Amino acid sequence: MRIAVDATCWHNRRGYGRHARALLRALVGLDSVNRYTLFTDSADAAEPWPEQAEVRIVHASMPAAQAASAEGRRSIPDMWRMSRALSAPGFDFVLFPTIYTYVPVFGAARTLVMVHDVIAETFPQLTVPRTAARLAWNLKGAVGRWQADALITVSDYSRERIVERFGMDRSRVFVVGEAADPVFRKLENPLPGPGLRRAGVDGSHRMIACLGGFSPHKNLEALVRAFAHLAARSELSDVRLVMVGDTSGDAFHTYYGTIAAQVAQLELEERVVFTGYLNDENVVVLLNLASVLVLPSLMEGFGLPAVEAAACGCPVIATNESPLASLLGGGAISICPSEQEIERALDAVLSSEEMRRRMSQAGLAAAHSLTWDNAARQMMEVIEKAASA
Repeated sequence: MRIAVDATCWHNRRGYGRHARALLRALVGLDSVNRYTLFTDSADAAEPWPEQAEVRIVHASMPAAQAASAEGRRSIPDMWRMSRALSAPGFDFVLFPTIYTYVPVFGAARTLVMVHDVIAETFPQLTVPRTAARLAWNLKGAVGRWQADALITVSDYSRERIVERFGMDRSRVFVVGEAADPVFRKLENPLPGPGLRRAGVDGSHRMIACLGGFSPHKNLEALVRAFAHLAARSELSDVRLVMVGDTSGDAFHTYYGTIAAQVAQLELEERVVFTGYLNDENVVVLLNLASVLVLPSLMEGFGLPAVEAAACGCPVIATNESPLASLLGGGAISICPSEQEIERALDAVLSSEEMRRRMSQAGLAAAHSLTWDNAARQMMEVIEKAASA
């Protein structure tokens, strides 16, 4: 079969882009039966395309990864050109790795649409604050779900939320998981290189790491307040909170300015490090050095930064509004994402070397059981089921 893939999110540096690149590389590499054509709207690929796939460039006035942002919008001509390209005759399936860049398609091909989570629908003011953008998102989502011959998501947790939120038939929603890339691993002797040192990480302090950007639903204000209480204790005077993510130019709605102002108001400038964007090599070293990673979000469809941390042997504290408790087992402490529970969990992990050792070992085992090859096989099964339906 011939499968057309909307690969316009390939260029996004955060979640959707990371997911699409890893899944598509594994899928195209493993699937020797089907032929894949990746459609993109920018020739400037930050990372190489899979050699086994055909790549077609569709002209756009602005790449979707930039235009489909919280503060922007894709132009109708750009969407029409991509829709026509994906609707070209000869394809058996059209795959959208995320509904974020979905456009309606026409023709005989069956449509597979990935919906990673229902965060935007559950917390609309925190994710899509502009009314017009929110209406456009809701319309796009409704059309995408209606057109999909199969809807795909990234975890059982997210599947249940989708079924509840949209009243969908559970049999139409399939799970294709995620995994940490192989670069995320336990290092023998992790040392901060020049990039980390420039970002303010020299390895001389105990560190609480926080990855995933500054979107409001990440619940970082509660994390900073919890850290402020811990920072006041003399036995934790060497601990730093290291927050990783773009401080400007993020395609998603961000409140970095709010968090930076909160840090200044609490007089924590010497205790909180804003690294800005870090490449994977630097993130791996950071996670190997950190005492714990915290993911205190109000909701996560999967929570990939936590799995990446576990693959580096870093203990995890994660929201219970996610699948991470089942994914990481003893490698994670699952919490209600409140200030009090964040503080209690951090205190417990920072105070016990034995707990950190146990969590590290359990997290490593759990993370190693999750692979992109397994995710690709799950996607191939979905394609086979949709083809025979």
